[in-house]
Amino acid sequence: MADIKKFAEELVNLSVKDVQELAKILKDEYGIEPAAAAVAVAGPVAAAAVEAEQTQFDVILISAGQAKLQIVKVVKEITGLGLKEAKDLVDTAPKAVVKEKVSKAEAEQVKSQIEEAGGEVEIK
Repeated sequence: MADIKKFAEELVNLSVKDVQELAKILKDEYGIEPAAAAVAVAGPVAAAAVEAEQTQFDVILISAGQAKLQIVKVVKEITGLGLKEAKDLVDTAPKAVVKEKVSKAEAEQVKSQIEEAGGEVEIK
């Protein structure tokens, strides 16, 4: 009985990504459809995980503004890229992803650094 409780506890703590991976395994290896797997295995866990607060954010450079050189320097410092790579990244704005999958605090910090240098940033 203790093993089933442990298993149930592990299911409750699955992330959305883990639930999706579990559904894929159940479909591919056992022939259980993902919708059925999500309901049968995860039940309310899947619904709760979907409504969970976002924990990873992407920082996207929308515009370098008038201070492109300053933005290149800041992006170079933030990302650790070389000067040419940082310039190429800034040139791809408004689709320039400066940082991917970072915490809210780090995303806010990167945003403030770029905005102080004169750039426009969006956090998604």
